[in-house]
Amino acid sequence: MKPMGPVPVGFAGQQGTLTIAGKAAEAWVEAAGDTPLFVYDRGLIAGQVARFRAAFADVDLHYAIKANPLPLLLDAMAPLVDGFDVASKGELATALASKPAARISFAGPGKRDDELAAAIEAGATLNAESEGEVARALAIGERRGLTPRIAVRVNPELELRGSGMRMGGRPSPFGVDAVRAAALVRVIRDAGADWRGFHIYAGSQALDAGAVAEAQAATLALAGRLAAEAGAMPPLVNLGGGFGVPYFAGDVPLDVEAVGERLAEAMAGRADVLRETRFAIELGRWLVAEAGVYLTRVVDVKQSGGETFVVVDGGLNHQLAASGNFGTVVRRNYPLAHAGAMGADVIEEVSVVGPLCTPLDRLGDHVGLPRLSVGDLVAVFLAGAYGASASPAGFLGHPPAREMVVG
Repeated sequence: MKPMGPVPVGFAGQQGTLTIAGKAAEAWVEAAGDTPLFVYDRGLIAGQVARFRAAFADVDLHYAIKANPLPLLLDAMAPLVDGFDVASKGELATALASKPAARISFAGPGKRDDELAAAIEAGATLNAESEGEVARALAIGERRGLTPRIAVRVNPELELRGSGMRMGGRPSPFGVDAVRAAALVRVIRDAGADWRGFHIYAGSQALDAGAVAEAQAATLALAGRLAAEAGAMPPLVNLGGGFGVPYFAGDVPLDVEAVGERLAEAMAGRADVLRETRFAIELGRWLVAEAGVYLTRVVDVKQSGGETFVVVDGGLNHQLAASGNFGTVVRRNYPLAHAGAMGADVIEEVSVVGPLCTPLDRLGDHVGLPRLSVGDLVAVFLAGAYGASASPAGFLGHPPAREMVVG
């Protein structure tokens, strides 16, 4: 039997029927019309935002919408956060429906000219990834008689230790190498563009508070050095994010309060050139992952070679990450539960598999669960981030999952 990750705090300890935002999982399925179904609890997201605000009193909070760009969710997030961060023209259009352009930044290493133009025309900030991108943005602005808002994304010398995805400290398609960043700032300012500051992102999915705090302090020092070299105060420094959530057995939650204390200490000693600078932290999964539950119904229970397979009506086509096919080197189990028997004793070892014709479609590998029968609901937790929008929904022609924002 293989272990599963911990059930998120918002659902841990429930007994009997799983409830989400005060209503039974089956009631939400009935309201939605069918399974598979993602349910996102607005109250749990608001709780995460409140926790951030308490730990980081003087830091803006940006939501990286790639974690979950559902329009209904963005409408719920808009009044809670200070900005949205997007990474495509499509995300920009979606974000503009919920947030003014002045509160939106656009990152990503492959922005086409039409994407640069859309951001410039809207008035969003471009987080420029290269000198070439800046040159194209300036030319587009000149042709259209508009002043681009441009921040410089920096590829820092540092990396975020223990992060699931390291984005600094090495050659990278993301950002301008730190040794060239100040010169690029001067180009932007000399051209008459609206320089908006720095975006410095070292990694993601980190659970070590010490490592996150160390990276933030180094980022703050780097921003001060680059600003001094450029001879200008950055209006905003995006310190990145990287806050992880505990997906797997043995993972422990990030101590964000400890991170906040360390950042406050570093901010107190920041360079004089940063005294009037605003700071932001950009978060995605930490805000929304634990608020989401994916509900899928059992359609068959079968035996093969002495093993039990619970076949459900949803799988990697909606929940690629939970299937272990979203960059995980060694497949490990997300937390799963029998939605009608929370807290019940483990009765059998089963593998929970989806309906797709591939052995990769496996949501639970040899996990211990209460006995499941045809018609029961299986809950996959930590489904609020990198679920529906990060999965191959069109694969094999199954219908898309339904999504609801509740609470």
